[in-house]
Parts: sequence; C-alpha cells; structure tokens
Amino acid sequence: TELLYQLQQEAPHPRRVTCTTEVENRPKYYGREYHGMISREEADQLLSLAEGSYLIRESQRQPGTYTLALRFGNQTRNFRLYYDGKHFVGEKRFESIHDLVTDGLITLYIETKAAEYIAKMTINPIYEHVGYTTLNREPAPKKPTPTSRDMPDGREPPGDDASLEERIHTFRGPHWCEYCANFMWGLIAQGVKCADCGLNVHKQCSRMVPNDCKPDLKHVKKVYSCDLTTLVKAHNAKRPMVVDMCIREIESRGLKSEGLYRVSGFSDLIEDVKLSFDRDGEKADISMNVYEDINIITGALKLYFRDLPIPVITYDAYPRFIEAAKLTDVDERLEALHEALKLLPPAHCETLRYLMAHLKRVTQHEKDNLMNAENLGIVFGPTLMRAPDLDAMTALNDIRYQRQVVESLIKNEDILF
Repeated sequence: TELLYQLQQEAPHPRRVTCTTEVENRPKYYGREYHGMISREEADQLLSLAEGSYLIRESQRQPGTYTLALRFGNQTRNFRLYYDGKHFVGEKRFESIHDLVTDGLITLYIETKAAEYIAKMTINPIYEHVGYTTLNREPAPKKPTPTSRDMPDGREPPGDDASLEERIHTFRGPHWCEYCANFMWGLIAQGVKCADCGLNVHKQCSRMVPNDCKPDLKHVKKVYSCDLTTLVKAHNAKRPMVVDMCIREIESRGLKSEGLYRVSGFSDLIEDVKLSFDRDGEKADISMNVYEDINIITGALKLYFRDLPIPVITYDAYPRFIEAAKLTDVDERLEALHEALKLLPPAHCETLRYLMAHLKRVTQHEKDNLMNAENLGIVFGPTLMRAPDLDAMTALNDIRYQRQVVESLIKNEDILF
C-alpha cells in the first residue's frame, strides 16, 4: 500500500512556462501560461526544458478551443482543456490550472510506474475473504455523459457506473481505500465515499462493493485481519466480538495479574486463540479451563489489533493524533484529541472508547498489576496506531508520541469519549 503513496511523493512538479509577450484575446480565466495560437512544434520547443513544464495554447485547427500542453515522459502531451467556472480535461474539475496539472502529473506518473499494480488492486482486496468479490455483481448500466469530453489520447471519460450510493469525494490528507487497502492518489476527487455508510474507496473498487453497504455474514470467513468496520457490520454488533470477549475474560480473572499486557503469553497458544475465533466466532472458548494463563488472552487481543488492515487509529486520522500529542498545554492537547477522535469511523471510535475504559480499570489495580497509564501507552501505542509513512526516521520519532496519545486517552477516557 505504500508504493502508491511513495510514487505520489516522487511525481514531477508543475513548472509553468510563462509567455513573455502580451497575447491578444487571452481568456480572463488563464494567466501568463497562455501563449495564444502557437503551433504544436513551438509548444514542444518551449516545453523541452523540464519534466512537468506546461503551457496553454489556442488550437490552430479549431480556433476558440484551448489545449493544455504538458511535458511528461520526455514527450509533450496535449489535452483538450475546458472551463465552466472550473478547469477540466476529464471528469475532475479544478479551481486552478496549477492544481489540474499537479493532479495530472501525479496520475500520469502513478499510472506509468504502477500500471500492473493498479490493474491488480481489485483482484486481491483486503475484503477478499469477506466475499465482496464473490458477489460478482453486474456493473450498473452506464449513465450517458452530458458532453463527450475527450480524455487524453482520445479515451472517453470513464462511465459513472456506481454500485454504492456514492459521491465523488475529495479527501484532505493521505487516504487509503477501504476495499483494497491501497493509497488513494491525486490532489482532489481521489475516490468515492458512500453517502449511506461512509465507505471510502477508489472509483474502480466501488464497482466491487455490494449495494447494501452491509457485507454478507456468510462470506466473512475470518475475524482476525478483517477490516474492523466490515466485521462489525457483518455481525451487526457495536464492536468486534474478539474485543468484547477478551476484555470480559481479562476483567473476570486477570486485573491483578502482574505485568498485565506487558508480559507475553506463549505464542503458539495465542495463535490457537486466533484460529479459534476465526473458526468459531463468538462460540470460541477462551475460558480458564482452556487457557489458564491470562497473558494468552491479552496476547490474542493485542494480536487482533496488530492484524487489522487499517489500524484502530486510522492512517487518515494518525497525523492529527500525533499533532495533539506534541501540544504541551494540557487543555489544548485534550481539545485536539477530542477533534482527532471525530475523524475515526464509528466502529473504530467505539472500539477505542471501550478499550480505553477497560485500560483505565486496569490502572486502578496498579498496586497489584504494576501497570499504569504510561506503561500501557508503551504497549498499546504501536498496536493501535501505525505511521502511514515509509520513512523510518519519522516512524521512530513518532513512537514516543504514540505512547503519549494512548496514555492521554486512558487518563481522560471519561471526558474524551
């Protein structure tokens, strides 16, 4: 999932080639990048200096129509340019030419470098074991597009066949698709958001998701590694049953256990609990009779959180939580955490709330279990949040803030949730 994110960072930046002379009849919505009626060859010459260079010219063959000439992959690409209050060459509409070119360069770069990868995105989704792909629904009939706006190299704009009650959506900050878990690239309109359930997916992935926004329980083959929202909806529950059952078991017999959550259980038996949940769901037996050591149950709960394709504190919300932890003023930090929590999907927020209330109860037995909020923050920081960046230094620096986020959530769970 990080490949696409990395490629977006590497994409060439727009370089405006300004016209040095005053051009007659320049449309008021174009700036100095407008060169008037120059030939393709002249445009080619002007753009040959650097990748990402762009200019706008009036078409010689069809006066009154405009072309965006853009340098990419050591050649000039020409796009028919439209304006209706916003600028566009395809489906996406932009406030400025600069934004349109930025987004175009990202898209061209990613589609060139990762064409094969993108083609396979819908084939191997994180929802595969949930059965979204096994439904094989026919795409809805295409709606006629009002005007035939030619895409680059003569392709028609993609049709609007929609499986969800979806809206093209612009996401602020990095977002990951909840169908295939891949990065959603571009500057605006990176994907679609379901108006009913809030599911965020790539446009091409939206065709694979069923209409009813509710995964079919008979397809949910796993509990671990299954998207949290999907699992909760499939079981029509507020929280994943793993979380409820493990916490119930720990509170009934483990709150005074020394080093609770810090001490590791035997990994083979933790794996055993995982298989038991995957196989038997809520009928899994995790009682004292089967697993005497409470550290096996705490280990199974931590493993559940670590195995989530999208962490409890989602990639999208992650930067806001880290920013909040960096604030030194206590009231400001709480206010920022309160705002960050609003970015979490309902199932994630409810799971986090329930877990923090439980960990608060763990700290109330500190004299027996020796676990305070700071110790639990060290254990749960990296379990509940993972840096969306690949950059190792950033990830390392974030570890202490992750700890502080969890510590603050535990100490203030009563006022934050």
